[in-house]
Amino acid sequence: MIKGLAVALPLLVAFPAFAQDKVLYHIDDAAAQGTKALRNIRNHLDVAPETKIRVVTHADGVDLLLEGQKDTKNNIEYGPLIADLKTRGVTFEVCEITLDRRKIDKDKFVMEAEFTRSGVVRIGQLQAREQYAYIKP
Repeated sequence: MIKGLAVALPLLVAFPAFAQDKVLYHIDDAAAQGTKALRNIRNHLDVAPETKIRVVTHADGVDLLLEGQKDTKNNIEYGPLIADLKTRGVTFEVCEITLDRRKIDKDKFVMEAEFTRSGVVRIGQLQAREQYAYIKP
């Protein structure tokens, strides 16, 4: 018993993201990752509803959160899926550097979107400082 605790305790300290169930989903290409990412997040919460999930988008990933955006291959509108996930506690963040470079106004995004100055910096902060586990669908 003591031997088991000696092994388990350092793992809980070394990997607090898993002990706290905090997960970051990284989206940088909405066309390739959008539907799959939203489905993965829904499934994740169905199995582990206590998980704190943050989605950080940058580059072409910000398109996922544009108002009226849809998966053209499957004709699935992202907005209702995002709204449902937001009610389940998921946070969606958009990179402002991408918006500046692509000249997209913040009012073009779904109301569930939050904004962060740099998507890649935010990803690093969530992993290093806040111990989020990383998933790239």
